[in-house]
Amino acid sequence: MKFIGIIPARYASTRFPGKPLVKLGGKFMIERVYEQVAAVLDDTCVATDDQRIFDAVKAFGGNVVMTSPDHKSGTDRIEEAVTKIEGCYDVVVNIQGDEPFIQRSQIETVCRCFDDPSTQIATLGKPFGNDIESIANPNSPKIVVDNNGYAMYFSRSVIPYIRGREQAEWPQAYPFLKHIGLYAYRRNVLSEITQLPQSPLEIAESLEQLRWLQNGYRIKVGLTDVETIGIDTPEDLARAEQFLANLQ
Repeated sequence: MKFIGIIPARYASTRFPGKPLVKLGGKFMIERVYEQVAAVLDDTCVATDDQRIFDAVKAFGGNVVMTSPDHKSGTDRIEEAVTKIEGCYDVVVNIQGDEPFIQRSQIETVCRCFDDPSTQIATLGKPFGNDIESIANPNSPKIVVDNNGYAMYFSRSVIPYIRGREQAEWPQAYPFLKHIGLYAYRRNVLSEITQLPQSPLEIAESLEQLRWLQNGYRIKVGLTDVETIGIDTPEDLARAEQFLANLQ
């Protein structure tokens, strides 16, 4: 089975413009993400709509394709990128461009989901542990899975609701699962889902994966115990610099 990792990267981020090109430990953030992915997968490529990002990736020796500035999601950008890349791939892995510390084990876990021939889409979940504040944070989507490891629902709300217990006791009553936004898709499924219109659930929760669920696609959830450090704001970048310094 042949995999390719594609990293969508936009310059015009609302909360952090120019984020892919900020320096982290002396390297562009997009360069650090690229290195992490290229160490695991045979083929890696950045998909961007900005000439500055394109030139930076070329300069550090990475593969990059230019895509339309009109895409509404990274998934749509990835679909266009795959059509422009030579070669045939069974599975496309979508790695966020603001995850410079994505780990080999996480990428391998999501890829192994496709050992099951019925897997159409795969993603990752991580146990929250006993931190009720993190569980209640709407910026950390929750996943409920079935007995076979397929997602039943994703929500920004705390799901499931634990009846008859104080909320502080909920982490002891149920193993809440945090969604980690790493995705992989069979090639034909990626083409199909990018043709779907937005769904009511997706619009309500602002979670693109609900569009796929609502249209009957199945999402396999691999489990990880590794916490990722995404960078959405300049404050996150400062914390990432400290994290990197502690690793060295």
